[in-house]
Amino acid sequence: MTEILKIPFAAFGNNWDDLQLFLKHRGFPPYMITDDLDLKYSEIESLGNLTSVGGGLYLYNCTNLTSLGNLTSVRGSLDLNITNIKSLGNLTSVGGSLILYYSEIESLGNLTSVGDDLNLNIANIKSLGNLTSVGGDLNLRYSEIESLGNLTSVGGDLILWNSKIESFGNLTSFEEILSMVKVGGTVYL
Repeated sequence: MTEILKIPFAAFGNNWDDLQLFLKHRGFPPYMITDDLDLKYSEIESLGNLTSVGGGLYLYNCTNLTSLGNLTSVRGSLDLNITNIKSLGNLTSVGGSLILYYSEIESLGNLTSVGDDLNLNIANIKSLGNLTSVGGDLNLRYSEIESLGNLTSVGGDLILWNSKIESFGNLTSFEEILSMVKVGGTVYL
């Protein structure tokens, strides 16, 4: 089994190019970032063999990045606002909030849980797929969502205003929605 390097991004002065030079000298092995990885507004095209992030991952406005590659988990928040990523691919969990509004996201891939809020406001995604739980609010306002997929629980509010949700057929009452998804807050239709 290949060893995964555990690397604090702060050890490289939060400089992506310096980290890549270090990884190149090691033969680009699988690695995890043990703290936050803030790459907002950067020109990166790949995360390489990154498998997990111990803090938050901030990719806001990284328009050259089209894939999360081998990434399977983010312990903190994940911001993919204004990115060209179409699928979350191998990602299975986000411990904090997941921000996807104004993104090109079409699939949540293997994602099963989000620990805090999930914001899909104005997103093109049609289904929540394998997602089973959201610990905070689930915002689907103005989204193209047609199916809640495997969703079973939302810890906060479920916001469906002006979404295209059709997985319930003609369901329109709070009671009908609550019979399918346990919601800790309020359902907004």
